[in-house]
Amino acid sequence: MEALLRMENICKSFPGVKALDNVSLTVKAGTVHALMGENGAGKSTLMKCLFGVYSKDSGHIYLDGKEVSFRTSKEALENGVAMVHQELNQALKRNVMDNMWLGRFPKISKWCPLTSEKKMYDATKAVFDKLDVHVDPKTVMSTMPVSQRQMVEIAKAVSFNSRVIVFDEPTSSLTEEEVEHLFRIINMLRDQGCGIIYISHKMEEILRISDEVTIMRDGQWVATKAAKDLMMNEIIRLMVGRELTNRYPEKDNVVGEPMLEVKNMTAEYSLLRDVSFVARQGEVLGVAGLDGSGRTELLENIFGIATRRSGEVWLHGKRMMNRNARESLRNKFAMLTEERRATGIFGIRDIQANTTISSLPKYKNGPFLSDKKMYDATEWGIKAMETKTPSQKTQIRSLSGGNQQKVILARWLLTDPEVLLLDEPTRGIDVGAKYEIYELILNLAKQGKTVIMVSSEMPELLGVCDRILVMSGGRLAGEVDARNTSQEEIMTLAAKYV
Repeated sequence: MEALLRMENICKSFPGVKALDNVSLTVKAGTVHALMGENGAGKSTLMKCLFGVYSKDSGHIYLDGKEVSFRTSKEALENGVAMVHQELNQALKRNVMDNMWLGRFPKISKWCPLTSEKKMYDATKAVFDKLDVHVDPKTVMSTMPVSQRQMVEIAKAVSFNSRVIVFDEPTSSLTEEEVEHLFRIINMLRDQGCGIIYISHKMEEILRISDEVTIMRDGQWVATKAAKDLMMNEIIRLMVGRELTNRYPEKDNVVGEPMLEVKNMTAEYSLLRDVSFVARQGEVLGVAGLDGSGRTELLENIFGIATRRSGEVWLHGKRMMNRNARESLRNKFAMLTEERRATGIFGIRDIQANTTISSLPKYKNGPFLSDKKMYDATEWGIKAMETKTPSQKTQIRSLSGGNQQKVILARWLLTDPEVLLLDEPTRGIDVGAKYEIYELILNLAKQGKTVIMVSSEMPELLGVCDRILVMSGGRLAGEVDARNTSQEEIMTLAAKYV
């Protein structure tokens, strides 16, 4: 097949780290080319060099046989290269069609420079109809769930009629039904002759959707093979440089007495209503359900970052008001949120600030903060989580998504919580790092902590949790024993009140 895109010997360095070391990639027209590797392997950096977000230090990029070097993402888009980024960066206070056509608003006419709302609405509707996306173009972005915003971003990339489209972790916040929808869109684009670059840590997806797979490790090219010739174990070995025989650690935590009780939890501004359950000491309690079922809202109301209409939270037989995040922290609760970029990291601050921000009183010497105590705590977090970073003073936004997640996890562990609420803790994280986080979760349970974990990946819930609560339509549809249930039983419960 025709080589649509060639990237040859691309190098890129940041202070203290060589992110790309002579990496090459060839993408053929009418194919899906998967790009895999651990967090920090350089996948997103390579794509940002293609897309004009970063300028490469050396190397060559050829598009349709012609050498290109895009200085901005606008230039890349104008030349037929589009990218759906892992971390959504949208104008949340504007509506869908404003986000779709930002920077290229259609004018009323060539003589009138004013924006035509009708043309913009019609153009958005045409793209959505083509892709079978059911979203009102006039909906304000902030009122939509992450999965719908992700589909809008995908539709925006397609609207540029690009020859090369990069999907960076596109399914990390999509439900199974939405993933199937995305795959239909990708197959349509492939049939039209586009070259698709697909970055994901979900190996089942990679083996299903891809024609070829390129694997990177530590900023270097490792291998490029036909997807049909690859097995999951070989991908893991090439990615992490070692065998990983089990995807989930052995569960040997001992579940004790009831520790946390939630009574009749009902939210003010979401569909969550009348949810009650008990979580035990040393238990990993999963929360399953379709997107929009109330999983995230349940955690937010327990932690006090959503307005509660009614309901009570009890810990060790004592009622906890948890009216806001500060009060919840004092009551030994901690919460890792679903969206790292929007509600997790302080992007312009360094690793140390992001690690210690939630437990600053612990690092005082008299009335002042101790640099040494903060350094030691951050160093513990980096080593415990095996975070890849040049130094503590590196801005967190320059790390890969998975390494950002590790920093946030370390932050919450330093608050020494008794109840840890995790919303999609392994979103956008590679298979090796996932295993480390599973081990961490189970070790916390062995220490007598209670972990409540929301996940869209049912095998993950079955592999890590002791029990699973299933949400449907804002209500608790049932609970199952993770050792004696099936994905079919969970899905049946998830559809109970839809």
